[in-house]
Amino acid sequence: MSNWEIAIIVYLTVATSSFIPVFVAMIKKVKLNPSGSSFKDSPNFSEVARESLEQHYSRINGTLVYWKNKAEWNRRFHFYTLFWTIPVAVLIPVIAQTVDQSLASKLFLTIISTHSALLIGFHRALKIENNFKAFRHGESEFYDTYRRMLDRPASFGSDEQEQMENYFIEVAKIRKYVRNAETDNFPMIDDSKAKKDSGQ
Repeated sequence: MSNWEIAIIVYLTVATSSFIPVFVAMIKKVKLNPSGSSFKDSPNFSEVARESLEQHYSRINGTLVYWKNKAEWNRRFHFYTLFWTIPVAVLIPVIAQTVDQSLASKLFLTIISTHSALLIGFHRALKIENNFKAFRHGESEFYDTYRRMLDRPASFGSDEQEQMENYFIEVAKIRKYVRNAETDNFPMIDDSKAKKDSGQ
């Protein structure tokens, strides 16, 4: 077995095994971290208000799980892409100078070039970095708002009814922001065509 054949086997093995965490993020749900004391434990609200706030949180819980899972998958794919494309971009010119007439050497260069090109293509088409930022920002913004309502309800209004109404409005704005960001970042064939026509 030649050195080039060994290099192919090692590269494919490491590239595949390092993709496992990305694949796991696609099929496994990430659990939400414990949030500490909730509205039902808060002395700042009446019994009716606590029940209403708890029900509101239970309805958005599924959305938070979705955001966290999407953020985690996009984060892992983003770093997987960086981990492989940056070194390969540096190595390809060097390896190209050492390629001989053997099929294995040409195949190795083809494999690493194709792998890198596919990762960059999917990263751009799926708008991985933008989606990660949108989902992570939405999750963080919600929990900041959630904790502010628990710790400083007066910052939402002067009385309980006003506080709850303003809290619900702010959460709705966060959900709308993430939904719009997700829609804007959704890969479209027309976007690719427009970029191609503009020479990008």
